[in-house]
Amino acid sequence: MPLRDPSNRVLVVGAGPVGLITALGLASKGVPVLVIEHEPALTEDLRAGSFHPPTMEMMGPLGITERFLKIGIQVPRWQIRDRHTGVVAEFDLGLLADITPYPYRFHCEQFKLTPIALDLLRQYPHAEIRFSTGFETATQDANGITATVTTPGGSEEIRAAWLVGADGGRSQVRKTMNVDFPGYTWPDRFLVAGTRYDLKPHGYTPNAYIADPDRFSAIFQMPYDRPPGLWRVLFSVNSDVSEAELLSDDNIERLMQGLLARPERYDIVHKSIYKVHQRVAATFRVGRMLLAGDAAHVNNPLGAMGLNGGIHDACNLYPKLAAVFRGEADASLLDRYVRQRHAAQIEFVQELSTRNKRLLEERDPKVRAERLDEVRQTGADPKRAREFLIKSSMIASIRRAETIE
Repeated sequence: MPLRDPSNRVLVVGAGPVGLITALGLASKGVPVLVIEHEPALTEDLRAGSFHPPTMEMMGPLGITERFLKIGIQVPRWQIRDRHTGVVAEFDLGLLADITPYPYRFHCEQFKLTPIALDLLRQYPHAEIRFSTGFETATQDANGITATVTTPGGSEEIRAAWLVGADGGRSQVRKTMNVDFPGYTWPDRFLVAGTRYDLKPHGYTPNAYIADPDRFSAIFQMPYDRPPGLWRVLFSVNSDVSEAELLSDDNIERLMQGLLARPERYDIVHKSIYKVHQRVAATFRVGRMLLAGDAAHVNNPLGAMGLNGGIHDACNLYPKLAAVFRGEADASLLDRYVRQRHAAQIEFVQELSTRNKRLLEERDPKVRAERLDEVRQTGADPKRAREFLIKSSMIASIRRAETIE
């Protein structure tokens, strides 16, 4: 349904999980919202799909969690392993059952989350979504923003009161805001191979991180429509080798056999490769333009904090932006969003995800042994394990953000 007053709304750029959850949250607060997405439909992205307890809690009031739980896998236990010696520690999220109704990681492909959010969004008459509509640039004045977009019919201008950029790591909104994106790109790349072969009988939990100074890896079991699901295995790979060679059947077979040797070849049903970045935008707000998700910050996937952190952005932002939109709060409330989420990224997500990668790839034998022994001792002590899980499950980052005025 077209909006009655097209200027009295919030424009959200990007129909990924972060953009759709931001829009759904705003619509649930009575705020008119328009989502634009340059793709012709929702995308099918297999990269992310591990959700932490506070993320499940945040999505609950929006109606997402109840539906989501029906199509994914609950992962109450996960491991840190050494490739040669096996399990170093196994962590039980049941230790957090007194502080969260979701004491587990929840695994489900993110492309199954976005249709749920979109379906819920479309139930609001004051919400609209336009596909095949790409954001180009925007200007702002005292009363709102004017965005220039491209459509199959040509260039158009869209007027709105506020703009939220949830358009990914290469965000055109961030570039329009002229906001720096400091950080770095890791020298290695990550290769992901998906197999139907069930790793659970070999002692692997549905989520496991495998330390190896030559080639660390990580495992995530996804539902992907039928048992035993899709076991996604992530490997660090050499950046000096061509992408074609890295993605060749023989190279992926070599990697999989190095993880778990078996007489038969692995049936690989999905493969991809990508660069990994650690970056946080200098600010998440310039006037009436705001950033959320990968547009505001990116990190390596070890610890599953990227998508989760983006959803935390969305669920922090939409109540504040709704209050400002309705005239119930001054626009300075949005600066609190920036302070809270920027601190969560710098103090927790960037630090923890970087530490996770350093642990798995450490080459110095003495340092490696010391770090793995610390992990072993942490896993063996319920008190220390609980404290570790509060941090690794992102509960600590949420608590910290809430203290920031």
